[in-house]
Formats: sequence, structure tokens, C-alpha cells
Amino acid sequence: MILEMVRANGAVSLRELARVVQTSEVTVRRDVRALEAEGLLDRRHGGAVLPGGFTRESGFPQKSHLATAEKTAIADLAAGFVEEGEAIVVGAGTTTQELARRLARVPGLTVVTNSLLVAQALAHANRVEVVMTGGTLRGSNYALVGSGAEQSLQGLRVSRAFLSGSGLTAERGLSTSNMLSASVDRALVQAAGEVVVLADHTKLGSDTMFQTVPTDVITRLVTDEPPAHDDRAATELQALADQGVQIAVASNSLPGQAPAQPGMEPAPPERRGPRRDVPLPGQRRSHPGGAPGAPQLRSAGALGDGRVADLAPRRR
Repeated sequence: MILEMVRANGAVSLRELARVVQTSEVTVRRDVRALEAEGLLDRRHGGAVLPGGFTRESGFPQKSHLATAEKTAIADLAAGFVEEGEAIVVGAGTTTQELARRLARVPGLTVVTNSLLVAQALAHANRVEVVMTGGTLRGSNYALVGSGAEQSLQGLRVSRAFLSGSGLTAERGLSTSNMLSASVDRALVQAAGEVVVLADHTKLGSDTMFQTVPTDVITRLVTDEPPAHDDRAATELQALADQGVQIAVASNSLPGQAPAQPGMEPAPPERRGPRRDVPLPGQRRSHPGGAPGAPQLRSAGALGDGRVADLAPRRR
């Protein structure tokens, strides 16, 4: 059953495996080790992937069924960092798609994206303007990539970027398995005053082929609470915090979760729900801005009017 699930999805968390096979995560972890010893799969922090996962990337249908509760909790929390009237960029991914569904309620928001799924989630939102990049459609994740996408982002300035990826480590930062996706994500980062990474605990400690955001450029990580036994994820979180990344931990109320890590104390509730945040010395912030928008799609090639510009200080 475990091997079939990993083959069908490309990657599966231990929590999800335990839920489906109706056993404990301790038992699942033992079975995963045995399958790894036979060369049938590779272990990752909090989960299992097919061999060769360093370069392999699952398609959207597979990713959309992974860690769904975690992604929902992360999206709920991340939406609380977005202000009315702000101009932001949102990258491609299943977690950012969940975020986009919640941003539809933020008035006066302008969202620049290369993701058709993000745009679709916001297309009919009241008083939200969606700006699409150009580029070539990459069907596996419904994202626009290539030189057209990157060129359409030149000269753009927004307050912050919300990005996801395939792996996140304190040593290397955010990474992905596809070169074209990584290149566009780097262009999105260049347009933003702050960078917010959305990554569930199964991605912590995983390193994939192409770096997108170095650790020292990440302003904040929004993640979920790792299971109590996942020492490596907890260690990675601490290492990220030690390098100046603010850590916001969402609770998804799943059985077997650990309490927040030391130093991750509850913060006062905001208009979109509670969060646990780790403010650190030298906290990097920008002043949100941007113009009110309307429910319409337009190309980033028409950004010369400057309506999505937000002159937040650029980090170097």
C-alpha cells in the first residue's frame, strides 16, 4: 500500500500514509525504512518519495492531494500578512493557489502572478486586480515560464512575494526541481521588497536541483507544526530562525502534532485568525502599498502605467 501511494503521487507524507493505512506513524516509518533499503523509495523529512526525487517533480494532480490540511492552515495564516490596497506577487504552486483563494476577500489588492491557477482563483474577486505575466505555458503546474515571463517582470516593484517550492533548507534556501520555474521565481523575488515562503513541514530539509531563493533573502517562512518525532524538521526550523528568517507556524489541528517549538509563542489574533510568529532582531519589513484594482486580467507587459508599483526598499 505504501509503495503504491508513493508511485501514484510521487511524494507522500508519513502523516498521510499513516492515515490511509490506518496505523501509527512509527509503524509507517519502519516500513518506509525497509522499502528504502530495497531501493524502492527514498526517505525525506516527514515523508517518502520515489528514487531520484532530487530531480523528479510531481505534476499538479499529484501535488494537489498531498498535505492538504497543512496547506490549508498555511494559506489561512499567510493571508493575514496581506494588507488592503497592497501590491504583491504570488508564484505558482498548490499552496499559493490555496492562498489566492483567501486573498479574494482583500479589497484593493493587486496580484501579479505567472500561475493560471492563482489567476483563476482571483479572476472574479471584487476589487482585486490580477496581472498576468507573459511566457510559455508549462502544463505540469499551469504556470507561465521562459524569457517572456521574466521580461514582463522587468521594472516591476511590489511590496512582497509569496512563493512555494519543492524543498527548503537553512543552508541553501528554497529550491525547485525545474530550471524554468526556478528562473521565473527568481525574477519574482527581484520585484519584491519582502519574500514570504510557504512550505509545509515535509519540505523542510529537502534540497532539490535549482535554487530559487537564498536563505538570506527570505523574510518569513509560513509553515505547519512538524510532528513530535520529526526532529530534523524542528532542527531545520531552528537553523532558519538562527539565520534571521521569521518563522510563522500554523496549527492544522491534526492528531500527533507537536506543540510549537521553543521561542515560537502565540501572537495576538489578527483579522484572519491566530498565528505564531518569531520576530527576530533586524526584522525586514516593507511598507505595503499599491493602487486599488478591479476584477480583471491584464498582461504584465502593460505595466508601464506604474499602477502596481510599490516602492518598498530592495534588500541586497
